Amino acid sequence: MIQELLNRVPLFHNLSEEDFRRICGMIEEMDLPAGETLFDEGSPGDRAYIIQSGELEVVKATSGRDVLLAVRGPGDVIGEMSLIEDVPRTATVRARTDARLAVISHEQFDRLLDTSPTAARTMLQVVLARLRETEGLLRQSEKMAQLGVLVAGIAHELNNPAAAVKRGADHLQATIDELEMLREKLADCALDEEQRRLLDELEGVLTMTATHITQIDALALSDLEETLLDTLEANDVDAWRLVPALVEIGMDKPLLDRVIAGFPSEHLHTVLEWLAARYNAHQLLNEIGQGAVQVSEIVQALKTYSYLDRGPIQRVDVHEGLENTLVILRSKLRKGIRVIKDYAPNLPMIDAYGSELNQVWTNLIDNAADAVGESGGEITLRTRPAEGGVLVEVEDNGAGIPAEAQARIFEPFFTTKPPGHGTGLGLDISYNIVTLKHGGEITFESRPGRTVFRVWLPAQIEGV
Repeated sequence: MIQELLNRVPLFHNLSEEDFRRICGMIEEMDLPAGETLFDEGSPGDRAYIIQSGELEVVKATSGRDVLLAVRGPGDVIGEMSLIEDVPRTATVRARTDARLAVISHEQFDRLLDTSPTAARTMLQVVLARLRETEGLLRQSEKMAQLGVLVAGIAHELNNPAAAVKRGADHLQATIDELEMLREKLADCALDEEQRRLLDELEGVLTMTATHITQIDALALSDLEETLLDTLEANDVDAWRLVPALVEIGMDKPLLDRVIAGFPSEHLHTVLEWLAARYNAHQLLNEIGQGAVQVSEIVQALKTYSYLDRGPIQRVDVHEGLENTLVILRSKLRKGIRVIKDYAPNLPMIDAYGSELNQVWTNLIDNAADAVGESGGEITLRTRPAEGGVLVEVEDNGAGIPAEAQARIFEPFFTTKPPGHGTGLGLDISYNIVTLKHGGEITFESRPGRTVFRVWLPAQIEGV
């Protein structure tokens, strides 16, 4: 049975008869019920498995979800990387159906490789093919996961101004109805020319107040409300509902005295209601306008970030790319993180793959945000002209990269984050974009309290 199984495994096709007999003698067998986990991502790897029967699924946790990398069946090898390198498992494997497995330990396979160059070469070919397949799937998954994060952040950023616009529009309709009613009441008051001029002047004051809101401390606010309340009650005006609105308008004691002196007492309440409603309408229009501006800014940043409707290579303003990335990541950076911008004046523009370069800024800034956490952290973005191009630094004051991990930081699939919180491809992708596509350099230095990633980009891409 074992011999028949191994004959179907590409890993063993080119083994000599002696090597084949030797590997058959090494193999043990085990059963894995459906739903059971063979090994978890991040667990130690000390053996490989050959599927005799049943199906296993290979999944990798990334961005809070499981990505299905592959479904393996009879004749397939699982966990073969552990036979080459003593590294933690890079994915989780569990039984989709009841499965029977043949098991080869790391030590057993080492003995085979020591005595058979053919086995070593065949093993290398199989592993490389598997690695390319997995890397391709994960790179696509990384892009989709990052897109999902960006979309979620953008949706959050759009939701606030959009909600403000909707809320303002709903309240504005009610205010318009109130103003129409109060306009009819004012018409019944038969105001003379002097009173109309005073009303126009008051409307000008409240319009200015609506667009230039001044803050007032709680104690002063309380004193002002009490003063206005006493003044209105002394003039037989039902004031308790009006006073908060009048204070918000910017009404003070001298201005209120002018209103009281300018209008008959029987019309005073209507005039004050009219002023409050007009102020409210102006304020709502301002809120709607601000919300629309914010939506427009986010949409423009997104369009520029993605370089829609542009060629693959453009003249790129690095500062614009960094700023657009900050807008895209605003929801994450808002959580107690301070962003310091140390931009060089007159930084030259460069030739670049704009959309992919922004992916680099996204990876670096997002990693920095993860490093500093949600409170008291600082991220510094620094730019300088340098050696026929530009230098961009992304610095954070987080815990730093462990010394033992620094040599592997740009390796594909390597991550210092716990399982489920990263694919280990973000920096690898960034490295390839900077070095291979742009002919630039990306380096870093890290210690507790300070990590700096430095990206040098040439002014022009060689050969383009």
